[in-house]
Amino acid sequence: MHLALDASLWDEPTTGIALVTRELFHALVRQGVSAERWGARHSGEAPRRARSRTRWALTELSTLLETRRPDVFHAFGNFNLPLAVRGPTACGLSVHDVIPLTSPAAVSAPFRWQFRLWLSRSAHVARAVVCPTEATRSALLRRFPLEPAKVHVVPHGADHVLRGGALDDTSRAWLDALHLREHFVLYAGALEARKNVELVVRACQALHGGGRALTLVLAGQRWFGAGPAQQAIDEARAHGLDVRTLGYVAEPVLHELMRRAGVFVFPSHDEGFGLPPLEAMRLGTATVVSDIPALREVVGDGALAVPPTEPLTLAAALDRLLGSSSERRALAARGLARASTFTWDAAARAMHAVWQSIADER
Repeated sequence: MHLALDASLWDEPTTGIALVTRELFHALVRQGVSAERWGARHSGEAPRRARSRTRWALTELSTLLETRRPDVFHAFGNFNLPLAVRGPTACGLSVHDVIPLTSPAAVSAPFRWQFRLWLSRSAHVARAVVCPTEATRSALLRRFPLEPAKVHVVPHGADHVLRGGALDDTSRAWLDALHLREHFVLYAGALEARKNVELVVRACQALHGGGRALTLVLAGQRWFGAGPAQQAIDEARAHGLDVRTLGYVAEPVLHELMRRAGVFVFPSHDEGFGLPPLEAMRLGTATVVSDIPALREVVGDGALAVPPTEPLTLAAALDRLLGSSSERRALAARGLARASTFTWDAAARAMHAVWQSIADER
């Protein structure tokens, strides 16, 4: 099978979609499957150079498909297929979430309209659509008139955290210089509206007000709708809570933070999968998530789930875990067992089966 993959985020700063693209490609290579990478800024077999990802997908990709005629081309960016495909290529599409539609306040109005219209067209053009959870598949099918048999579920892996680059001496010295309190509470992800960061801030503020000494570490860049989170952070600091906002950190640093944390918290209102809590679980850290469909599906019994609107319930869960090393170890063990079942090799095999099925249908 002549397989081409959308690599338009390959040379960009790592995002969730970029990580999925790279890990699936490397897993395919490990399994002896050859795939071309198209659309990266510089890498791969068909780089786009200085062109924008949108322009490349809407204009040049159609020509590539018509002239190079792969059996299958798969787009990873939720909606980035051409408006029409000429020639015999069967196209696949990964839809990681439909958050612009389920949580409209999380994005700008122009992006929400782009997302809806381009996803509608891309899902129509694609022979197969792949979602990372049944929750995302169901949300997609409720909003678009797609044949259910065309929409597949392939979960992501988490074992990349074991293959990540080693922490260099400078990064280790920087982490050590932070003098983080033992068993600190960690959140990793963007500071944006749907991530609900203010829930963990207010929960930790309640614990601090009740006399528990703790440090809250927030790793992630500010994003659209970060205002409420920043307001909660400022208020908590004014009341004496030790809150460290680290901004974006490289993957080796993030994974070391996860290893060192006492508890990892992921309080999001809306997710398509939820990779950070699975990464923390795979690294053996006790994890608490918000009680929403995608996260419940991913973490199973490997993490505690609390309502995303009740800071005192989260505070009680954190108080219990921070106060009991045996309970932290038990939860961490369940999380590790659960997260170990999510591998990129399994994801690549499942994706390859989808691609083979649509290639055979041509």
